Amino acid sequence: MKAGSLLDHIPSSLPAEFSERLVDAKHVRIERIVSRGHCSEPGFWYDQKENEWVMVVKGEARLHFEDGDKTVHLAEGGYIDIPAGARHRVESTSADTDTVWLAVFY
Repeated sequence: MKAGSLLDHIPSSLPAEFSERLVDAKHVRIERIVSRGHCSEPGFWYDQKENEWVMVVKGEARLHFEDGDKTVHLAEGGYIDIPAGARHRVESTSADTDTVWLAVFY
């Protein structure tokens, strides 16, 4: 059994986005991701083979989707279910506070 808080034990220095696997099972993976002003590199697109349900627990972020040239703003408590193969990128995350994500890959 493993218990904890998504808001605890965040590194004080984050030169790169921080990712931690919380659950890794046969058909599901759950990760905590912490961003501090991080975003996708220019020209980079996520193009995943898994579906991803993601929620912003703290902070805020903007995701951009290639299909339809659509941007989605996620504030605290906001979530989105991203189908496998939906090319997307992180346009921005909060620069003045941590953005804590909960991501479920299935």
